[in-house]
Amino acid sequence: MSANRSFGVVAREDLLASDGLTFLTRIMEGDLPSPPIFETMGFAFTQLEKGRCVVRGEPGVRFYNPSSQVHGGFALAILDTALGCAIHTMLVAGEGYTTLEIKTNMVRGMTAETGLVHAEGKVLHRGRTTATSEGKLTDANGKLIAHATTTCMIFPPQ
Repeated sequence: MSANRSFGVVAREDLLASDGLTFLTRIMEGDLPSPPIFETMGFAFTQLEKGRCVVRGEPGVRFYNPSSQVHGGFALAILDTALGCAIHTMLVAGEGYTTLEIKTNMVRGMTAETGLVHAEGKVLHRGRTTATSEGKLTDANGKLIAHATTTCMIFPPQ
């Protein structure tokens, strides 16, 4: 992954022109810009394969809530990314998707001292119109921070 990666929005035609795994791999390799949310949250893909996605991030003080801990939204956002992108890797050219629901369980809190975390999403089911995936968020020692499941709607090619 390039330290000089760019951030931006890819044209919809380019998004739909290739299968999901190819598209996301091009982002991970720096051939396409990472989405703006990756810049905002400090996320990056670390592993991609059909039905699986790993995203890393580093919780820090900028994500603190009034309780002086990392806001739960950080865990939800990184898990939503990993779970949704795991489903994205299963799309054929022309298909799209969106999240219908996500359920997250927070197991322990995070602080700036937590260090790098990894969210791994794995597809459980890919149907014609819906897909489900599950995932977990762990710290560098593999300690569970949160886990989640999602259901996404699949849009057929136009």
